[in-house]
Amino acid sequence: MQKLIDAIEYLKGSFEAKSQEFSTILKMGRTQLQDAVPMTVGQEFHAWAVTLNEEIRALEYTSKLLLEVNIGATAIGTGLNAAQGYQELAVKHLSEVTGLECVPAEDLIEATSDCGAYVMTHGALKRLAVKLSKICNDLRLLSSGPRAGLNELNLPELQAGSSIMPAKVNPVVPEVVNQVCFKVLGNDNTVSFAAEGGQLQLNVMEPVIAQSMFESLDILKNACINLRDKCIDGISVNKEVCESYVYNSIGIVTYLNPYIGHHEGDIVGKICAETGKSVKEVVLERGLLSEEELDDIFSVDNLMKPQYKAKRYE
Repeated sequence: MQKLIDAIEYLKGSFEAKSQEFSTILKMGRTQLQDAVPMTVGQEFHAWAVTLNEEIRALEYTSKLLLEVNIGATAIGTGLNAAQGYQELAVKHLSEVTGLECVPAEDLIEATSDCGAYVMTHGALKRLAVKLSKICNDLRLLSSGPRAGLNELNLPELQAGSSIMPAKVNPVVPEVVNQVCFKVLGNDNTVSFAAEGGQLQLNVMEPVIAQSMFESLDILKNACINLRDKCIDGISVNKEVCESYVYNSIGIVTYLNPYIGHHEGDIVGKICAETGKSVKEVVLERGLLSEEELDDIFSVDNLMKPQYKAKRYE
């Protein structure tokens, strides 16, 4: 588990570095794949770093559940044939040998049949896989193109993308990580069914639980390391493309809500969509705001870090 956590930290570090590198590049945020409001590329990368940090905390918490051991339970948890004090002594020495803070199970009969700790711990691995796959989906979308896609990001070119289409390059590393994550989701189903499938006083399905958990830990660790080394570290941004999406977007009309109201903003947006004119052009034509006011509202600083500048009502 610690090796996986170290790999997540390693990957997180790359996202943090890129968030600083791209902190001044404007781009369009999107909701439901539609233009929303501006943000910076750095903010997007920082969000990915934060979400990975959440997974580190989740793994650290759930992995502690595995420190509860049922040594001394013997056959079914009654302690048959175990000497007095054996459980305490065995747990003490196990902690010394492993360097882990192992603890005796509260009820040995319950601990012998229950696999809830595995379910929760692998559930945290599944959660990491879901988030990691989502990040890779975003990377694939943002790097789509280069002429007929979003084309905001450039991923490192690792191999030819097609045997028939010259010069085609595919986002192969995010695609590989996606598939790793799909495998982890499948392993989570296996762990769940195996934990449920044991009957009465002993769960005999633990071998497949162990195999699934070890496999998920290993492939997720490798995925995090390779995603950083072969993809994230080498990402560059098409600054002009990102900024053109912002200034040509209808979504920036949202910044005008405090000044012209949502209803008027809706009219402006519809005119822009129908005519191809910019928000600034339509607002000026309708005499809603002055050019100086618009330049202030749509300044780079205000687009990056929006400040409420309209009238306040106390």
